[in-house]
Amino acid sequence: MNEMYSSRIETPTGPLTVLADPDGVVHAAGFTTDTANLLGLVHPRLRREVRERPELGPVSAAVRSYLDGDLTAIDAVPVVQHTDGEFLAHAWETLRRVKPGEPVTYTEFAELSGRPRAVRAAAMACARNAAALFVPCHRVLRTDGGLGGFRWGLPVKTWLLAHERRADIG
Repeated sequence: MNEMYSSRIETPTGPLTVLADPDGVVHAAGFTTDTANLLGLVHPRLRREVRERPELGPVSAAVRSYLDGDLTAIDAVPVVQHTDGEFLAHAWETLRRVKPGEPVTYTEFAELSGRPRAVRAAAMACARNAAALFVPCHRVLRTDGGLGGFRWGLPVKTWLLAHERRADIG
């Protein structure tokens, strides 16, 4: 894998830029147009030369399906993020199993990840997640039910949660 592709998909909350390898594996995604900043979130061992593409095939199709209300469309998109710690990789896989429209708290996320006392580590897993939407850290809330943080801004997190509630009801 000598290159990585970048594509922007328009969403109601702004552009989603996705970095994926030629096999359609997502390495990073974020609600930004700044590809260089997004590439900076990719672990150095996984970084490659980035080329712009208007489409990423099944990845772009999955995002559009998600936006159209098929909230599970993004679940099948493969994601690779590199970490030096076993917990982060496990936590990111756990996040992918949090159902749309059913957000969890950081405490519940820590429990689901098998480390109920590691609430800070669970929060760190969200903060270090480079593949927004595909690894849905937006589905994690503060223990008091508040939004908490989100790298791409609370208005984006609010929209994503509302979209998932609407689509889940409809």
